[in-house]
Amino acid sequence: MKFFRSLLAKYMLIIVLAISIVQISYLGVATFMLGISKTGSGDFSSEALLESDIEEQWHTQAKSINNASEATIEQLFQKWQKQYPTASMFWVSEKGNLLTTMNVQDELPKIWTPAFTTKFIKERYGSDPFTVIAFLGDDVSNGFIVLEISRDVFKPPLIKIYDNYGSFLFFGVVAVILFFIAVSFLFFKGIRKRLLHLQEAMEIRDVDGLPIEIQVKKRDEIGQLEHSFNRMVCELRDSKQRQQKEEQLRRELIANLSHDLRTPLTKVRAQSYTISKEALSEEGIQALKAMEASIVNIDALIENLMSYTLLMASKYKFEPKNINVIRFVREHLTTWYPVFEREGFTIDIELQAFESNEWSVDPLWLGRIFDNIFQNVLRHAYSGKYISVKTKSTDSYKAFIIEDHGQGMKNESNAKGAGIGLSIVDIMVKGMDLEWEITSSQSGTKIIIKNVMQSAKLGK
Repeated sequence: MKFFRSLLAKYMLIIVLAISIVQISYLGVATFMLGISKTGSGDFSSEALLESDIEEQWHTQAKSINNASEATIEQLFQKWQKQYPTASMFWVSEKGNLLTTMNVQDELPKIWTPAFTTKFIKERYGSDPFTVIAFLGDDVSNGFIVLEISRDVFKPPLIKIYDNYGSFLFFGVVAVILFFIAVSFLFFKGIRKRLLHLQEAMEIRDVDGLPIEIQVKKRDEIGQLEHSFNRMVCELRDSKQRQQKEEQLRRELIANLSHDLRTPLTKVRAQSYTISKEALSEEGIQALKAMEASIVNIDALIENLMSYTLLMASKYKFEPKNINVIRFVREHLTTWYPVFEREGFTIDIELQAFESNEWSVDPLWLGRIFDNIFQNVLRHAYSGKYISVKTKSTDSYKAFIIEDHGQGMKNESNAKGAGIGLSIVDIMVKGMDLEWEITSSQSGTKIIIKNVMQSAKLGK
């Protein structure tokens, strides 16, 4: 049953119908010709005629007439005319007089001279029409009779059918071929229409961003494909709903975890402040400083975790505006300058004005990008104790370059958590339609934040 519902079975049915129609057409023509042959019309006999047979019959019947008369000859001619309607016959007496004629189309002389008789026999020999001359009776005193039949009568039945009905057969075959082409065209047009409908359904998106289901009308191969497509859409929708639920649970877990961690962290910070008021040994002071540094790092990690979660869920507030980035970065560096100075860093700042200092960015996002980069320098490049912030202008982009002399990000460091911080940098940079590059080796790390010109973007 599955095969009979398939497109292959339908197309095979079309081919079988086309072949059947051709066979029926030829059978109909053959039946028609057989009916004609059964009516006794010799011109369309179903059997091939032989010239020798007709010639022998004509001579035999002519020889059997000893007492020739017009009635006898006319009776003979009528008999032959029933069998060969297109044949022409005439009787010429011993003296050359043209007597009885039947179905003669040519102009014949009333008196046949020996010269004309000889000329007639010469012209008819081997030509068309086929001509048979026979004497009546056993002597020549009764004259002779002539039978003329078109040589088309002697053609095989198939050739006669083709000669008389060839155009009908030709146009019949052409009609069948055109019918087959038209049916095939409609068949494949329907397939193409259904495939295009399936393609459109794949491209159209519902409110949830997934393709829409389509109505399955048939149970053939395309119908099975449509059913599989609908099943895939349902599975994608279920998967997306599960993912959304899991994402919501993950955000709630991170939010609750961050809140739960910050509460004891605040208490630890308060206790460390209380301990710092007490008289401590040198080792106690160093331990307290290490604890405070760890508290700061943990707080930064919690903040990064919250920010990353909000960014991935597109919940982080984004408000771009045109700002003077040179002034903004210079003012932002003033808050970090004491931090680096306290840690003994050599600070190299060289901010040259761009041709246009106006960038369309979110100030909070841009500040967060620099904060994460500077925190990464403190964690991973502490051994180099060097940081530089410079600007660079080219025909294709304007950029800020932050560079340190640490051991590189691939080397082990005492501080962890730089991965999520740089992931936040990547999301925020791309979210503000900027670009960035990072290269790290044993001699240090270099980060470039670019604002690519619009013409350069189109060139890519």
